[in-house]
Formats: sequence, C-alpha cells, structure tokens
Amino acid sequence: MQAIGFKLVVVLSALALLGVALVAAGCGSDDDDVGDTTTTQTDTTTTDTTETDTTETTETGSALKASVGPGFTISVSTADGDPVETLPAGSYELEIEDLGTAHNFRLTGPGVSVSTDVAETGTQNVSVDLQAGTYEFVCDPHAATMNGSFEVT
Repeated sequence: MQAIGFKLVVVLSALALLGVALVAAGCGSDDDDVGDTTTTQTDTTTTDTTETDTTETTETGSALKASVGPGFTISVSTADGDPVETLPAGSYELEIEDLGTAHNFRLTGPGVSVSTDVAETGTQNVSVDLQAGTYEFVCDPHAATMNGSFEVT
C-alpha cells in the first residue's frame, strides 16, 4: 500500500509541475497566438537634406524708423524704438515719418542720400545699403538744432 501511495504522490507531483509549467508559459501575453513569436528588425536611413547658404549677409531687411516733427524733434531708431548709435553694414528698410510741414528729413553718408520734401508730410519707405562710415540726419531748415548721426561698422 505504501508503494501505491508513493507512486500516486510522484504522479500527482509530476502533474502539478506540468500544470505550473503550462501556466508559466502562458503568462505575460494577452495574444491569442501564445506560441507564435515574430521578430522584426527595422532599418532606418536618414538623409540630411539641409542646404547651407554660404553667402554673407548682415542685417539684410532690418527695419529702421526715422521721424521728424511735428515739433523740433528728429530721430532714427530701430524697429523696437531704440535710438540708433551704431549699426552693422547691410541692407535696411527705412520708414521715414515726416510729421511737420516746416520740416524735412535728410539722411546722408557713404553711398546714401535720401530726403523728404519740406512742405509735405506723410510716410516714405526707402531701402538703403549702409556701408562702414558715419551717417548724418538733419532737418534742412533747422540744421543747427535738428540733427544727429550714427556709425556703421
């Protein structure tokens, strides 16, 4: 009787181990195809399509604002409203606001000479290519008191 009981214990133990093994094999996957395993390797190729511009530019298209009148004021400032003292050489868009019929705005310097008319008011937009040097702006009828300058490097 002990031999039969011993064999029964061995068989039950073997079945229990088999059940544990089957349960462990099924854990960790929600897929219906538990036995199917597919490995996919993906190769990715990246092509750099960045173009490099090798031309030198300095402040091209930057905006400057000039104003004259209606009182006895004249100025040149950046688009942010900061007074211009020095600028790098380059191309600029200059917006001139002439607000007084007794004034004009004239800008002169290396390669540049632009001005508004004394009797007219309004806004004038001009493109200027500023080169290294000193630029002066002035109201011609009031040159002694309405003037200024800035440097281009």
